[in-house]
Amino acid sequence: MSDDYLVRIGKLIRDARQHRGWTQAQLAEALATSQSAVNRIERGNQNISLEMIARIGEALDSEIVSLGYAGPMHLRVVGGRRLSGAIDVKTSKNACVALLCASLLNKGRTVLRRVARIEEVYRLLEVLGSIGVRTRWINEGVDLEIVPPATLDLDSIDADAARRTRSIIMFLGPLLHRMDRFMLPYAGGCDLGTRTVEPHMIALRRFGLEIAATEGQYHAVVNRSVHPDRPIVLTERGDTVTENALLAAARHDGVTVIRNASSNYMVQDLCFFLEALGVKVEGIGTTTLTVHGMETIDVDVDYSPSEDPVEAMSLLAAAVVTESELTVRRVPIEFLEIELAVLEEMGLDHDRTAEYVADNGRTRLVDLTVRPSKLEAPIDKIHPMPFPGLNIDNVPFFAAIAAVAQGQTLIHDWVYDNRAIYLTDLNRLGGRLQLLDPHRVLVEGPTRWRAAEMMCPPALRPAVVVLLAMMAAEGTSVLRNVYVINRGYEDLAERLNSVGAQIEIFRDI
Repeated sequence: MSDDYLVRIGKLIRDARQHRGWTQAQLAEALATSQSAVNRIERGNQNISLEMIARIGEALDSEIVSLGYAGPMHLRVVGGRRLSGAIDVKTSKNACVALLCASLLNKGRTVLRRVARIEEVYRLLEVLGSIGVRTRWINEGVDLEIVPPATLDLDSIDADAARRTRSIIMFLGPLLHRMDRFMLPYAGGCDLGTRTVEPHMIALRRFGLEIAATEGQYHAVVNRSVHPDRPIVLTERGDTVTENALLAAARHDGVTVIRNASSNYMVQDLCFFLEALGVKVEGIGTTTLTVHGMETIDVDVDYSPSEDPVEAMSLLAAAVVTESELTVRRVPIEFLEIELAVLEEMGLDHDRTAEYVADNGRTRLVDLTVRPSKLEAPIDKIHPMPFPGLNIDNVPFFAAIAAVAQGQTLIHDWVYDNRAIYLTDLNRLGGRLQLLDPHRVLVEGPTRWRAAEMMCPPALRPAVVVLLAMMAAEGTSVLRNVYVINRGYEDLAERLNSVGAQIEIFRDI
């Protein structure tokens, strides 16, 4: 927008605010931003998106500045630019959604620090609000306060919001201690093929939970006479399965042993949070967790989730694919050591600082500096394994990295039914990826990227991989309908722009 339009819009916003009788601080709180940002907007000194104008109009109930429904969000990417400087890793998306579900265990006030402001979190907040949980952004929109009601109103649950997130399935563990019967909408989220909920049912059945899935709903009944009288052995070492078992065990008045548990980053963060609630958890970071549950949890708790290793990998891949020198700060190194070992084998030039501790007091962080490197394809295939193996969600980034390396790389994404298929979207940008079967892709490099206009893949990580390739491609690309990226990343375009990218957000209006 031109400076003149920014000034005119700023005056309209100021007049609407004053007409409502609000101060700048009150408007800032409604928008989850700072008073200084509102002041800049009203003076015309702040670039402002159409989305923000619509949000302001809604907050002020003013037709003057409201644009109504603005339609899907798209990205226009001017590629071929080198990145430089430093960028911080945000808090973990997967940890934050697990902690939101875990807040249902607590009768007291929960404050989560630096919560990721992403669509997945917003959907869960809509669900929590619909059943009576009071949530509000505090400290200039940085932190989140959660206060539960005495009784949850599940009859009023926002089913549309619930179906747009996979995380709703993690309500099962906390809710089985709060009511004898309840219903939840089917879990939604990324289009990654059929992922059975049966491992969740097997684990939670040991706490008396029986589920019948009919007509788009999970119908839950709890048998209070059933308790886990021997160790629970998970049939898959999944992250959310482990989290659900932990959430159920936390309010079980006794000792629960969980075997074949995931020890991944979001599970560890959940364990640290449960300890802050007063629940003793032994074996954190291993595949056997021993939980000393509490029948009632009623404490005021303040917790800081750690940084997101998958976002760290995204930023690292952005530097590699665009042949840039970039420092990625606050990297949870424990959860990226295998990835870095593979990249070192491929020839990545990088260094790291000494380790320091995250705000949760437990997770180890470093700052990583990546430099332009001549990469060679790895000898072995790229494939995920449960932690401490290569992270399942980091596999797609190796498709873009392998595309700039010399030689052939086999990527075996065995976990999801069809995520590998979406990686072949890179071919529209000049990549040479051959789909061998629904789980295996052969990547030929190096790649001369070219600009293109295309729809965003419906899976989060492949969508970001396409965006990274667009950043490397000379010319202007368009990525349409990027809601799935907003599910998992906070202000990704703006943050990449801060280190030299040129990405414009626009809508069809």
